[in-house]
Amino acid sequence: MPWELFEHAAPKYAEWYATRRGRRIDQAECGLLARLLRYFPAARTALEIGCGTGHFTHWLTSRAMKGVGMDRSPAMLREMRMRFPDVPAILAEAHCLSFGGAAVDLVVYVTTLEFLDQPARALGEGVRIARQGVILLVLNRWSLGGLSRRWGPQAHQPLLGQAQDFSLATLQRIVKESAERRFREMHWSSVIFPGCPWGVRAPIPLGDVIGLAAVLTRSLSEKH
Repeated sequence: MPWELFEHAAPKYAEWYATRRGRRIDQAECGLLARLLRYFPAARTALEIGCGTGHFTHWLTSRAMKGVGMDRSPAMLREMRMRFPDVPAILAEAHCLSFGGAAVDLVVYVTTLEFLDQPARALGEGVRIARQGVILLVLNRWSLGGLSRRWGPQAHQPLLGQAQDFSLATLQRIVKESAERRFREMHWSSVIFPGCPWGVRAPIPLGDVIGLAAVLTRSLSEKH
């Protein structure tokens, strides 16, 4: 997917969070992130890959963590720096990170993998630089929203219509393949079910957003 699409969307991208629907979805997603963070009680640093205008990177800093945002779109990062000048922002490519191994405690992806040409490669890079684990929030292919993004009203939207959603099984597979011998355990939950309160979280892979925490063992570089 051409990252330039996000350049055009940047000026109004963050405004969506102020809409009624945006506030509700944001509440559900932040609740899911908070739940997944519990599997990393010792984490103090986090890099959000595909941070956009920095909404969730800023949220991570509110959890007593040092959050850093990274994105490929200069326009998105300009918006981020205006909104959150105290939060570090890095212009970089998700498929080839310039960080050394075990650079941060956590690597976080919030609806990022769906818009990358090589999501498995990008996830492998995230695993490489993560000391403790990786947290992912992804759009669910097998949900009411997933159907809308493929064949319904959202299919005609410039960004959501381009999303390559994931099923839970596919997400679990690429996480295990990317982590290889460092894989220890994973935990997942889902939010935004049709007809249910927005804050409901459940281990049912039918919500519009799936959250997954992959706990990693220490890398070989850390052991020596």
